[in-house]
Amino acid sequence: MRGFDSVARVGVVGAGTMGGGIAQVAATNGYDVVVRDVEQEFIDRGLSNIEDSLERLVNAERLTEGEAEAALDRLSGTTDLADLAECDLVVEAALENMEVKREIFADLDGIVEEDVVLATNTSTLSITTIASATDRPAQVVGLHFMNPVPIMTGVEVVVGERTAPEAVELAHAFAEALGKETWEADDKPGFVSNRILMPWINEGVRAFDEGVATKEDIDRGMKLGTNVPMGPLELADHIGLDICLDATETLHEELGDRYKPAYLLKRKVDAGDLGRKTGRGFYEYD
Repeated sequence: MRGFDSVARVGVVGAGTMGGGIAQVAATNGYDVVVRDVEQEFIDRGLSNIEDSLERLVNAERLTEGEAEAALDRLSGTTDLADLAECDLVVEAALENMEVKREIFADLDGIVEEDVVLATNTSTLSITTIASATDRPAQVVGLHFMNPVPIMTGVEVVVGERTAPEAVELAHAFAEALGKETWEADDKPGFVSNRILMPWINEGVRAFDEGVATKEDIDRGMKLGTNVPMGPLELADHIGLDICLDATETLHEELGDRYKPAYLLKRKVDAGDLGRKTGRGFYEYD
């Protein structure tokens, strides 16, 4: 298994919010990064979003112009998964769909060198099930970044049934090399973060739907009462209501009715009100 010291070129599958964020922090910290998505349009949009994000960090004096330019120079995009063949580590950040992820991992297994670790950014899906699509389950590990990746400091390392200690060690070391702090979870539904976070958001939605308080007072009460930076409805909008619903439905399927999605959450998603990314969720955005 390729060790952390040999990781110089990183592949990222998915140029969306999470994949773009992972690619950005890897490039900012000195790694050459190849980002792959299924359409050139998605690649172009993802790289443009990274450029905008780096510009904001320069304006906030968190990066110099030279550092931002160097990060952009280390980034390249492709629609061909085979272009990840020379990568020393691959992080998948595609759709939160088991069949999609298993197909990607099966394809990657035949493309990258046999000693390369494959990581998934899944927030709820089984690492063990994803790994079973490959002939290298010992080298498949969960590397769950928090959103927004360039800002949030936490990364959850998830250990599958067959994940080798060396792959876990590499995952921790890579995240820490990006300036992150890590914690470790077993391959149980929702891991640590979403097993606890999604019921909190779901109950906030239920409380609003049942008229316990206004959405503003639910969020204000949680921020003032528990010292969190965002209340549950604000955070749901930030994450994306569709993503929250998918995660909660996965937990409901695996863990039973205590995780049953709130009716209002499903209704909002059906209406296309997904939060910040659509301009409307529980709140409205420019």
